[in-house]
Amino acid sequence: MTDPVSRTILLLDIEKYSDRDDIEQAYLRRMLYDVADRTLERAGIDERLRLRADRGDSVMELIDANASVTALLRALLTEVPTQLHAVNRMASSSAQIRLRGVVATGYVAVDEHDGWVGSDLNHACRLLDAQLLRAALRERRDDFALCVSESVHTGIVRHGHAGIPAEDFHAVTVDSKNGPLRAWLHGPVPGDGDDHSEKGGTSVPGASSGERPAPRRDQPGAQASGLPAPEARAPRPSAPPAGAVFHFDGGAPTFGGSLVGGDQHGVSGGQVTGDVHLGGSGGESA
Repeated sequence: MTDPVSRTILLLDIEKYSDRDDIEQAYLRRMLYDVADRTLERAGIDERLRLRADRGDSVMELIDANASVTALLRALLTEVPTQLHAVNRMASSSAQIRLRGVVATGYVAVDEHDGWVGSDLNHACRLLDAQLLRAALRERRDDFALCVSESVHTGIVRHGHAGIPAEDFHAVTVDSKNGPLRAWLHGPVPGDGDDHSEKGGTSVPGASSGERPAPRRDQPGAQASGLPAPEARAPRPSAPPAGAVFHFDGGAPTFGGSLVGGDQHGVSGGQVTGDVHLGGSGGESA
């Protein structure tokens, strides 16, 4: 196995690849390679500076650490959506291509079978497969969803380089079998998925972290905290006083069908409580 060397890691994956037949899959693979090659060319990354691995429905690129990550991100944010739009506007529904992408950095070694080895590469693959990134792509109209690692955000994104708007990236934590992984999602955070957005983050001493609360598509702006508004409750009516209660609304009151006659002390209509004397003054209380 070779010694681990620093590399920029680019991963691109086709959405719903296994749902297509063989002819459609072959077409999608050609489109994937075209998009990857044109994007890297636009970023000024020569073929001699990268090593490619084929994973069927995805492509993995190990890029020399001296190549510009800033140029790569700028190309991914502009060139990929443009290419996908051009391809999909002329393609049938079964030939539509939509991509998830991840950019990360780290150390990678090559073993005796030309396999790539490294925990940083494993983490990048976990981000690519995260439910949050899949959900984000389902909600996008531009057919592309991009996620970058914490190191890429700290070193590049948060500084607000031209063509890489830092405010469009939002901190997320995705679940994986290696434990929670922190990353940054470009664009709105989806309202579903098993992973979640977050507001906190690791600060760089002497500099702003560039973090901001992530908007979610299932939350209106007034409820940015994610907590539902408390329901308005009508005041609970007070309990009636203890004892007998009779209602008199004018006319001749009756009880059990019998007319009540005589003097009714303290009865002037409405609700009467307490002792009520019926049938004459000083009579027995009812």
